[in-house]
Amino acid sequence: MRLELSGITKAFPACIANDHVNFDVKAGEIHALLGENGAGKSTLVKMIYGIMQPDEGSIIWEGKSVQIENPGMARKLGIGMVFQHFSLFESMSVLENVALGINEKGPLKELAKRIIEVSEKYGLPLDPDRHIHTLSVGERQRVEIVRCLLQDPSLIIMDEPTSVLTPQEVDKLFVTLRRLREEGRSILYISHKLDEIKALCDRATILRAGKVVGDCDPSKESARSMAQMMVGEEIKIPAKNLNAKVGEDCLVVENLSMSTNDVFVADLDNVTFSVKSGEIFGIAGVAGNGQNNLLSLLSGERLSAQGQAIRINGLPVGHLGSHKRRKLGLAFVPEERLGHGTVPEMSLADNTVLSGHGVSDLVQMGWLRFSKAHRLAKKIIDAFDVRTGGSKSEAKSLSGGNLQKFIIGRELLKSPQLLIVAQPTWGVDAGAAAAIHQALMDLRDQGCAILVVSQDLDELFAITDRMAVISHGRLSEARPTHETTVEQVGLLMGGLFDQVDAWDEEAQR
Repeated sequence: MRLELSGITKAFPACIANDHVNFDVKAGEIHALLGENGAGKSTLVKMIYGIMQPDEGSIIWEGKSVQIENPGMARKLGIGMVFQHFSLFESMSVLENVALGINEKGPLKELAKRIIEVSEKYGLPLDPDRHIHTLSVGERQRVEIVRCLLQDPSLIIMDEPTSVLTPQEVDKLFVTLRRLREEGRSILYISHKLDEIKALCDRATILRAGKVVGDCDPSKESARSMAQMMVGEEIKIPAKNLNAKVGEDCLVVENLSMSTNDVFVADLDNVTFSVKSGEIFGIAGVAGNGQNNLLSLLSGERLSAQGQAIRINGLPVGHLGSHKRRKLGLAFVPEERLGHGTVPEMSLADNTVLSGHGVSDLVQMGWLRFSKAHRLAKKIIDAFDVRTGGSKSEAKSLSGGNLQKFIIGRELLKSPQLLIVAQPTWGVDAGAAAAIHQALMDLRDQGCAILVVSQDLDELFAITDRMAVISHGRLSEARPTHETTVEQVGLLMGGLFDQVDAWDEEAQR
């Protein structure tokens, strides 16, 4: 047995994150760690990697009880970790980033040779001299994985490794992971994408409310049955209404361009699309291809010199700020929950005021009505099943999925005419994702125009009526979702705009 956890317990003032957890990882297996948001997965792997220390219990590594005091000790034991969010300096080269990450002394030329050897061995080709800002997101993940492999780990912890990859890049990653398994290495794999777990993993351990509630062989389970084990009840999969009534154009974007003179940011190049009342329009794309610029221009956080390039119900709004756009019926859910969607240290009630003060009765004659704010927060908590201690709870105290439900609920209860949502279920468990998807589709059926910008193709195929793909700041033509394939979207996400028409299946052959 490579790794065994026995009675691992970790408590915080507000909750018990891990409650006498027992599980093991064998040599030469890919082991999934599953659980809904707040189940205790992140706390558990942080203890395995030495970022936190358990209050009780023991960690047994290759038959010996160990106390992993810090990540450096974890790496010496043979435990590596590839985090969900990359820790790379964009202005530095691949070689320089790897050298910083492994704290290895010696000639850089020798390290460059090792990078090339390891990257070629595992099908993760890298040029040590390229700067990070010139790499695609998939290539950046290769840097993280190669940096980990250079330390020759016996166990690799991977946290949501496919969340920013195209379908083609996911396939390549799985080839690499299976090869690592064949060498006898172990992989502890964390993901909310249950179809991936089913296709890749040998065993799965399920956490719920900090406790291990079961183990399974993913190949013998369905995604739905694993989701049910995670949340403890049957997951209701939202059904798309194919006969929804579609109205007139609510949001029109025409030849929208923006240049930032920033080599780290993709400029927008004549982006054109429209979203009708009563439809969900999706934009797919790998992170860093202009989505943030587009969202900031659409939300009014950044003004456009092209006033006519953005229109809401026929009115030019490119020159209007976010407050005036909200008065025209716009609601907005940003990608970043803490810091952008909410102020972490503020209560949920106070956070309702942030986007609601101009379009509700939370303010009267210049005075904030906190009693109204608390009532609104409680209404959101009840309507969207937000698991929290109440309206006085700080935003940062909520799990990612529960905070996302609160933010989406806050915007939906305004009954907007136009809703713009970025990454609606990023890092959210199956139960919360189903609830969010159902809420979006219900709002669409009430006549709202909804724009969803997401890297999750499963999500876009599940809820959108039409979709387009953004790559290097350019947007493809839109196409009805039911006439679209994952492979076509993957080609466009990879930037295949000029070579062929990726919507054309004949051109792909």
